[in-house]
Amino acid sequence: MTENPDPHVVAEGLLPTPFTADEIRAALRDGAVIRVRIEAPDGTASERISRYSEGRDEDVLLESHPVGAPETATGGRVSWRELQAHAAFPADRTAVADDTIEHPLGRLECLRYTVSDDDGGAVFWFALAHPGMPVRYETTDASGTTRITVQEITAD
Repeated sequence: MTENPDPHVVAEGLLPTPFTADEIRAALRDGAVIRVRIEAPDGTASERISRYSEGRDEDVLLESHPVGAPETATGGRVSWRELQAHAAFPADRTAVADDTIEHPLGRLECLRYTVSDDDGGAVFWFALAHPGMPVRYETTDASGTTRITVQEITAD
């Protein structure tokens, strides 16, 4: 099997990702702190911090913890390609569309990936101006819908 020359394609059968590993590296290598709000199906909400630091050519240190509890941080080194692969969805169960959303980060031009599965599915909004994780995503299963929204992105 020949490797796909498109840097947006992680593997056969998967749609192209919104960002390449190189684009994610360029955006996060020098460090970033991303605060997200998690809204659970039962109506409860919490916030978490993800910190990208010690970026190298091949990987970055990624640690995460609840807001107000940095002493509980967990994580480790992760490659840029692994971060890219988080946005690699099955071509046969995913629809991609352009979308503009109102968001805590402002009005954002996004690629929206809608993934269906037997449990309900998920929707991911990737802001073109913010390579890396989706700025919003929703997962739906038997318990309801969970929404995760980026609230803030700052330099580390």
